[in-house]
Amino acid sequence: MLTIYPIIAGIGIIISIISAVKKAPFFNYLGILMAMYGLLKCVEFVAPPLPGQVILMAMAMFVFTFLIYFSIKEDQFEAFLRPMKTVLADDDKKILRVLIVYIMIPVLAGFITYGKVKPQLAPPTSARIVHPEPPASITFRGEKIKLLGVDSPVRNDTANREKHFEAGKRIYYQNCFYCHGDDLAGNGYIADAFNPRPLPFRGTDTIAQLPEGFVFYRIAKGWTTLPSGSTPWDSSMPAFDTFLTVEEVWQVTYFIYEATGNEPRKM
Repeated sequence: MLTIYPIIAGIGIIISIISAVKKAPFFNYLGILMAMYGLLKCVEFVAPPLPGQVILMAMAMFVFTFLIYFSIKEDQFEAFLRPMKTVLADDDKKILRVLIVYIMIPVLAGFITYGKVKPQLAPPTSARIVHPEPPASITFRGEKIKLLGVDSPVRNDTANREKHFEAGKRIYYQNCFYCHGDDLAGNGYIADAFNPRPLPFRGTDTIAQLPEGFVFYRIAKGWTTLPSGSTPWDSSMPAFDTFLTVEEVWQVTYFIYEATGNEPRKM
């Protein structure tokens, strides 16, 4: 893709020179903008590439600067507008008008928009651990919570499991289902807004492979304390320890396992 930018710059320069000789300011303007864009992108050949925002700001400045230049003289500005008036107003240019206004411009706008919003699916640049070992303990609102080798206190409270299940269900549908789905399958209302999508809890390849302590840790801390050995992280998981209690995190953890029929991995 990089090799096309010198071509764009070259074509822009040629159009600009020919248009200047023929006194066609509108096409001279387009040629200058093409040349400027191509030259800005060609910086990558000799130096670190310019950020997209810098190129966008520079092009916006060029658009307005050269528009002012071509509109200073009245006769030059009239010549500048003539091609647009011809295409938009002349009866013998209906076909060209339809091609430009109703086909080329919408297609170009759609292509640019798609290029901006399409998911980037590039693989990680290096090997990474998908499910790292949880820390031995975490600090939860000033309280030290041991995670490794500890069974869920909610699961161990056999006399109140139904109460804990209902509490965990309420917490899940108040906070989690928007992303992870009302059927816990990773297909929530806003799941498509994330890349990668939120994990499904159903099946045997996610939480069934994890101890409850790890799930507690991920719910409590979200992406904020993920270990560097597992970068690059691309997670939108918030930290729920800011507004859920320790018991509530254990309750929603218990609900996720029970509702999907999974048994937590034993450590």
